[in-house]
Amino acid sequence: MLLSFLQFAVWGAYLTSMGRYLGSVGLGERIGWFYAVLGIVSIFMPATMGIIADRWVPAQKLLSFCHAASALLLSAVAYVGNIKGTQVAFNDIFWFYAAGVAFYMPTLALSNSVSYTSLRRAGLDTVKAFPLIRVFGTVGFIVSMWIVDLLGFQGNCNQFYTSAVWGVLLALYSLTMPACPVSGANGQKSFASALRLDAFKLFAQRRMALFFLFAMLLGGALQISNGYANNFIAGFSRYPVYDGTFAVEHTNIIISLSQISETLCILLIPFFLGRFGIKRVMLIAMLAWVLRFAFFGLGNPGSGVWLFVLSMLVYGVAFDFFNISGSLFVDKEVPENMRSSAQGLFILMTNGLGASIGVIAAQEVVNKFATSPEGWSTAWYIFAAYAFVVSVLFALFFKDNRTQTTK
Repeated sequence: MLLSFLQFAVWGAYLTSMGRYLGSVGLGERIGWFYAVLGIVSIFMPATMGIIADRWVPAQKLLSFCHAASALLLSAVAYVGNIKGTQVAFNDIFWFYAAGVAFYMPTLALSNSVSYTSLRRAGLDTVKAFPLIRVFGTVGFIVSMWIVDLLGFQGNCNQFYTSAVWGVLLALYSLTMPACPVSGANGQKSFASALRLDAFKLFAQRRMALFFLFAMLLGGALQISNGYANNFIAGFSRYPVYDGTFAVEHTNIIISLSQISETLCILLIPFFLGRFGIKRVMLIAMLAWVLRFAFFGLGNPGSGVWLFVLSMLVYGVAFDFFNISGSLFVDKEVPENMRSSAQGLFILMTNGLGASIGVIAAQEVVNKFATSPEGWSTAWYIFAAYAFVVSVLFALFFKDNRTQTTK
């Protein structure tokens, strides 16, 4: 539980507020690249680290190393940002940040592998037990968001120092976790097998190939609201009617309703997976993304703040029913000897290819339309339309196999 709490506290310190900081120092038109790099490094880092964890280095030790390295690099972002102030340039901080998240992103899959190993050794069913543990990750994310908000770090680079402190704590705690097995080096194996690239063979199965394809397409929505929601809501301060409203002054607290919703939705996953199967659960998530974006387009921090609240509430369904159900689905579908690699592949397709392409495309949409509240609404409606099209295609082409998701 503590592992999950710290894992997401690291991310919660900056993921939803970084866009606001970047906008405050004149880097608003480059926000997309800071979120896209999360996806770009996820194209190769999680799979690579998953292979290493499967083959050579126990996952809990690799998890510790990655968090320590990430904490050091994000501290460098905060240090340079504080020195440069509003004169900070893109290249001053971007490359430290990119290297930091390159070490962080693999830990999402590694922490899952460590958790699943611990649960199996305890004789527990991962589908039933893991969601409850994952709730503490959401709690950690919320706590970190509130700390950044209440300390006044939303608009400055000290949010990265906050993340680094959590990262150091997790690096130390990871070393106390149960040892995860590695496969060793016995036997004659092919090059792909030796490097644990076996997970890519899953694309030979039509059902798994379609699952990963739609995971990538839906992954395009993952970082859009993380990158732009805080800056979008804070931007209403330019209008006297909205300046000083709670939503504008404490945007992170409003956005944290999304994570509070997560804590409830996570607990529903075992029931929904067992009752409806992976296809319907994923379809529910996709339709929730449609509502997530549409409510942003309709709302405002004044009389329309209730629409922002609704957007936050449906986020729990949109995120959890996709990310966590998808991870559990992968864990159940693949052989034990490639589970870490397969988890890395899932992160690659969602937070990697999908998220990087999605947020760069979103940056173009935002830079073109979001010059006024009406323009922002147009941007959010475009994102909602994209999620709706993906939902329809998924409903038409992905075939469920209920017997494999209810075991």
